[in-house]
Amino acid sequence: MKKFFFLFFAFLSLSIFSDFEVTTSTGITDGYKKSGLIYWDDIPYAKPPVGDLRWKAPRSYNNPEAKISPKEDNFCIQKTSSLGGSSQFSNDLISGTEDCLYLDIVSPTKPSNEKLPVMFWIHGGGNTSGLKDLYDFSKMAKRHDVIVIRINYRLGPFGWFTHPAIQQNQEGLDKSSNFGTLDIISALEWVNKNIHLFGGDSKNITIFGESAGGHNVFSLLVSPQANNLFHKAISMSGYTTSIPKNLAFKQDLKSSTSNNTSWSVVEKILGGNQENYSNEYIRKTLYDLEAQEFFHHYVKRPSYEEIPLLTNDGIVIPDIGLEKALADTKYVADIPIIAGSNLDEVKLWLATAEYFVELEYSLVGSILNIPKVKLKDEPAFEAFNYYRSAAWKIRGVDLPLQGILNSGNNSLYAYRFDWDDHRRILVADFKKLIGAAHATEIPLLAGNEKLVGGYPLSDLIYPTGISKLYTSRNMMRFWSNFAKNGNPGTSTNSVKWEPYNETNKYTFMVLDNRSNLKMRTQAQSFKDLSAQLYEDERINELEKCVILLQMFTFVGNDIYDENIRHYPGKCNRTDSENFLMENASYIEY
Repeated sequence: MKKFFFLFFAFLSLSIFSDFEVTTSTGITDGYKKSGLIYWDDIPYAKPPVGDLRWKAPRSYNNPEAKISPKEDNFCIQKTSSLGGSSQFSNDLISGTEDCLYLDIVSPTKPSNEKLPVMFWIHGGGNTSGLKDLYDFSKMAKRHDVIVIRINYRLGPFGWFTHPAIQQNQEGLDKSSNFGTLDIISALEWVNKNIHLFGGDSKNITIFGESAGGHNVFSLLVSPQANNLFHKAISMSGYTTSIPKNLAFKQDLKSSTSNNTSWSVVEKILGGNQENYSNEYIRKTLYDLEAQEFFHHYVKRPSYEEIPLLTNDGIVIPDIGLEKALADTKYVADIPIIAGSNLDEVKLWLATAEYFVELEYSLVGSILNIPKVKLKDEPAFEAFNYYRSAAWKIRGVDLPLQGILNSGNNSLYAYRFDWDDHRRILVADFKKLIGAAHATEIPLLAGNEKLVGGYPLSDLIYPTGISKLYTSRNMMRFWSNFAKNGNPGTSTNSVKWEPYNETNKYTFMVLDNRSNLKMRTQAQSFKDLSAQLYEDERINELEKCVILLQMFTFVGNDIYDENIRHYPGKCNRTDSENFLMENASYIEY
């Protein structure tokens, strides 16, 4: 009798478990049900880019009989940070592994004949850090009947690398420098091929991403390799930086990204005198290095500079560059698009800089090691944030949308995230310190309460209350509506999201609490901002010049020379750069 019951329950368990088993082109994945949702984790979408496949386009493969097992720490190799934590593959500086091309799927229902809209998430992290597992959009999937996919893709010098020793003797897509972009495209190809097996509609795929993820959304809009792989796009705090191939290798000019190039990385590996070695020798040396060892040469440098990432290789990204391609009908996809930024994009970074913030210890605070975070100069802090955040909106929202609009696309929408109803507690006024900072919209879109990456005190920042709940519900509503029909629709209190078009240029939705959610029109230009900055008494002359440098070089190609002439005052670029180097410090909690 005991044997009978054991076999019965074993069969029952197997039946329940196998109910969500799906055979894909890359293997058999066993789904599991949790809180009314179905999850499939760590599905490979391409061959591991290891060995000879390092610095090559991802290889698709058919292996439908392979059994897929969930993996731990399968994120792409990167510098250890709050976005890329420690793992079994980590040491002091490096986390992750090269074998990282995996995706997750979450669905509100068991696969059926009724196909659901698909939302394809691309994580941020400057294309140098981050991983899929940091983001949980299950609440949006459950509440709004959408399937959400999240992916890993190669990062940093494994995702974007230009060197004759690598590309010289390669053919086709392998000659590209944009391997990380090709990973994302490969994942989209997998989704188009397989998502119907999970109940998803391959004819209704929306890509969305934040920061570098938004940047990658823009890049996919112009990449000929991504044609017809998606049908709607949302760029959240994205940007349009790309660099010519020659400058990505060995720069003779200043770069908006950095002065750290593939040339400089290889110089460190070889101990200098790179020109004395053949490309064949360099190639073998680079491929023979373990990933961790190679990455050590990449991250060990005097200042935090990344090698140029998105490259105008003429294969994945047009030769004319990302920003120009977004305004060219020859390249840009004619699909519904949302682009937006945050009111206080840079506050989270400013609030960790010793130049602006200090830690004050009371007697009790000293005993408990809990400091009070205090602004040294609040007006200067607010000024730096205002101009840099406004510049981000110009470069990451207005200019791209104007370009796309000029290409003939009228299905465009813009937003600004303003919600800042954070807690004010004894140790800090988070409303003032953080505000509507970079990435703070993600927890509301996802229905979570923690800042992405586990920033210090993140558990204390977001209050649970009507304000947060209202804004969160509307963001989910807008994003899912857009995924379903290409129109974000109306808020829960009937505020209609109007399109960004010739009639309503510079019109955007203010995403905020109930009393402040509204449509607004505000036209800003760099010339206007520069004039306003010149008259601003909250900051000194050097600080004004530093702000201008950041406005004209951050989140886009370097436009300093063509815009600084509009500034009524006098600035020396070198002085501004030295200021940034001297004050690039962070508070240690």
